[in-house]
Amino acid sequence: MRSIIKFSLNNKFALWMITVIVLFAGLYSGMNMKQESMPNLSLPYLSVTAIYPGASPEAVVEQVTAPLEQKLKNVEGVKNVTSTSLENASSIMIEFNFGQDMTNATNNVKEAIEGVDLPDSVNAPSVAKFSINSFPVISLSVAGGESLEALTKLVEDQIAPELEGTEGVASVAISGQYVKEVQLKYKKDTLAQLGLTEENVSQLIQAAAVKVPLGIFELGKTEKSIVVDGRVTTIEDLRSLPLPAGGASLKLGDVADIEMVGSAESISRTNGQESIGIQVVKANDANTVDVVNAVKDVSKELQEKYSDIDVEIMLDQGQPIEDSVKTMLDKAIFGALFAVIIILLFLRNLRSTIISILSIPLSLVIGILVLKQFDVTLNVMTLGAMTVAIGRVVDDSIVVIENIYRRMSLSGEKLRGKELVLEATREMFLPIMSSTIVTIAVFLPLATVSGLVGQLFLPFALTIVFSLLASLLVAITIVPMMAHSLFKKGVKAGKAAHHEDKPGKLASGYRRFLAACLRHKIITSVTAVVVLLASFLLVPVIGVSFLPETEDKYMAITYSPAPGDRIEDVEERALVAEKYLLGQEDVTTLQYSIGGSGNPLQQGSSKGGLFYVLFKDDTKNFADKKEAILADLQSQINVGEWKELDMSGGIGGNTFSLSVYGEDLQDIQPVVNQIAELMEKSDSFEKVETSLAKTYEQYTLVADQQKLSSYGLTAGQLAMALAPSYTRPVLTTVEEDGNSYNVYVQADDAVYGSIEDIENKTLQSPLGMAVPIKDVAAVEEGTAQSSIARENGRMVVTVEAEATGADVSKASSELQDQIDKLDLPSTVEVSFGGVTEQINETFTQLGIAILAAIAIVYLVLVLTFGGALAPFAIMFSLPFAIIGGLVALWIAGETLSVSALMGALMLIGIVVTNAIVLVDRVIHKEREGLTTREAILEAAGTRLRPILMTALATIGALLPLVLGFESGAGIISKGLGVTVIGGLVSSTLLTLIIVPIAYEVLTKLRRKKAAE
Repeated sequence: MRSIIKFSLNNKFALWMITVIVLFAGLYSGMNMKQESMPNLSLPYLSVTAIYPGASPEAVVEQVTAPLEQKLKNVEGVKNVTSTSLENASSIMIEFNFGQDMTNATNNVKEAIEGVDLPDSVNAPSVAKFSINSFPVISLSVAGGESLEALTKLVEDQIAPELEGTEGVASVAISGQYVKEVQLKYKKDTLAQLGLTEENVSQLIQAAAVKVPLGIFELGKTEKSIVVDGRVTTIEDLRSLPLPAGGASLKLGDVADIEMVGSAESISRTNGQESIGIQVVKANDANTVDVVNAVKDVSKELQEKYSDIDVEIMLDQGQPIEDSVKTMLDKAIFGALFAVIIILLFLRNLRSTIISILSIPLSLVIGILVLKQFDVTLNVMTLGAMTVAIGRVVDDSIVVIENIYRRMSLSGEKLRGKELVLEATREMFLPIMSSTIVTIAVFLPLATVSGLVGQLFLPFALTIVFSLLASLLVAITIVPMMAHSLFKKGVKAGKAAHHEDKPGKLASGYRRFLAACLRHKIITSVTAVVVLLASFLLVPVIGVSFLPETEDKYMAITYSPAPGDRIEDVEERALVAEKYLLGQEDVTTLQYSIGGSGNPLQQGSSKGGLFYVLFKDDTKNFADKKEAILADLQSQINVGEWKELDMSGGIGGNTFSLSVYGEDLQDIQPVVNQIAELMEKSDSFEKVETSLAKTYEQYTLVADQQKLSSYGLTAGQLAMALAPSYTRPVLTTVEEDGNSYNVYVQADDAVYGSIEDIENKTLQSPLGMAVPIKDVAAVEEGTAQSSIARENGRMVVTVEAEATGADVSKASSELQDQIDKLDLPSTVEVSFGGVTEQINETFTQLGIAILAAIAIVYLVLVLTFGGALAPFAIMFSLPFAIIGGLVALWIAGETLSVSALMGALMLIGIVVTNAIVLVDRVIHKEREGLTTREAILEAAGTRLRPILMTALATIGALLPLVLGFESGAGIISKGLGVTVIGGLVSSTLLTLIIVPIAYEVLTKLRRKKAAE
């Protein structure tokens, strides 16, 4: 170690050069690091979607979902298979174990699906992966132009290609565009007169409109390619196609109407105008902020180029990232400023302060440099770690410079110049190295936390580890080098007066108080333990939650029509909602889409709507405003259901959910109703909803087999007569204006006004008579589920609610007690999910991480001090950090959340550091011949200042986080800052009393044993 410090002192210029190079390299790395809002999370989920046109939810379950589930549950690594069967569609969610290779999993799932025998009319099931990167980073809405058709042409031909060519863009998806097709509608009466059938004519068209390559023919002495071409390529060609009936003059146009028709693929409107939505997804390795800004630049250019269109930005993932980067930088600067002020107040020397604070930028810049090599992105977690690390990276430098400065000030100091700096730095190397290794060791277990939280916290842990290692390096190289440069002439006598061997007033007062405590060990220890135990009583008062909720000034509202509603009714209601929302004074932009692919979160062919509402940044009481808007929409349009879409991806918040499993609905329904009633009566929950709520009115036509048989009919013929045509086969394709269009046969689906119309419909009997349906079938009225959910082959109904207070855990356990008292059927099982499940899983893992951290810290201390006694005394400082942490959370009105637990984890490292600095000095003095009591009192006076300085510098650095000089919440939030500050205050005060008592008692016991 001496050699490293010596090298620094002997090669000052080289060290300056290295410092400058590292600074620039780090800054360059920081500028070029990818910026994301969150680390790229690899979510172990795959979704399988199958479309079954015209099928009821029951039919979808029996014929599609159940056979697929059967195969999928046997795929390697599958943890859960959850399905929702809706009208027309089956949606299956497969959850794998964390750490699963999702590329392999996708291939395995595709293979499994291929072997499933599904009905012919089911579209091939599609498999989709979930990744944070597969969500759009920016969403645009384009409105205006002469017509939607002209706007579509502009978007498809000009705007989309321009955006696709932007660097970093992976794909551009368009919704709400105008789509055209050719419809062919047969004239049934004309066909009947000519003795033709639709099937005959369709076959003739397909036979005529062919282009078939016959291959290579030998003609004379050369080979030629021969192609047969029916040359039916335009609508006019189709109309003129001759038919072999009724004379040569009969053409297809005489027996069918053929026309080009166009309509919007889905309804999409922005600020009251028809619009087209554009979603931009970035490439995996692209920088979110760069892509978003590049797309914004392109959209500005397009806006200037095409003055008759309006390009609105609906979703912008880049802005929050830039804001959080700015916020964290502001907090870092404020934190560094607080730390500087505190150091200056204690050292009362500008040169010492400059030396110690240099470690802040240097440590962070070195940290960034290493992070870049590990391909870690600049996100909320890495930035938060830097903010939190500011107070800690300066500690090592403070301890070293304080010792150098103190030694220079001592009148009896024999060493001078380089020797003094070398010796003073070497003296502090062991405590700062062990405290740094201890803090790093605390974050090692984080790497073992699996699941979402593990992925989130790994960049956080890496940032802290790299920054702290850098700070240790700075403390033993740059700090002694600068101290030697700036204090060449030593310290002036006048300035050193308060540093003389006679300690200052604070240190003298502390020594007297500590001496009294050492004389009354039992009273002091009992008092400390009582305060510690009393602080645990605050846990129920503080409450437990998962993560703080974040507040962005926008809403995503979903509208789910009532089962059986028509798309035309939904469009009318959407216009009413549009008028209401645009009338709100704080709303800046509104974009909505109905049906189609405009809403990426709906499966199958949906009639639902998705409304994006952007508000002014300074909107007051936003949570209340959102509640009022939803309530107003529900009262103005009371058919169907209005809900706010949870965009957090299920991370955090206070949504509570439980699942009720059973074999069939008859068993589950009464239990669900009982639970919902319990929750509605409780003050802990609001907005209680069950997935049972929505049902269709269902008519069942019960066939009378006896009567059907007497007419020569079957139940199958009855079904065929009523079945609407869901599939539209493509007859052929034609070209127009260089584009290719499909030709569809338009079928006339019967329109029924009531069930009586169906009953009166007649069936043609082979016996030559028309038989009304009511003569051969009876109608039974009932209801049917609009969707059927299953998990691992069992039917499941979810009950969801919002927890009214922040303490989700308490509300959950109270409800659990009430449910345990219910008399449940043996086939029914109740399981808690949502935030409760997240809290249990994450808190257990973080709890294990904290215990592992304590064990690792003790091991490191044993190795450092070469015995078990001193480390055991140091560990006494840990429990007392709990007191301040809990009291601070209670005062600040924060809950015990993941953020607070992260704070607790950090505290282990920080708190132990102070105790190490104190005990290390005690051991030194004992070796010099002082008694244990004298050594403790001497160390107490000498080490009080660096301990208070490091503690206050850390507190100062975290103050901006607590005082909230910024908006938003998240993992690196107020809870973390409050826990660390509170814990640091209580543990610092008690470390200075309890650790010396523990050390003295343990030393006496050891000597007693040795004497025996």
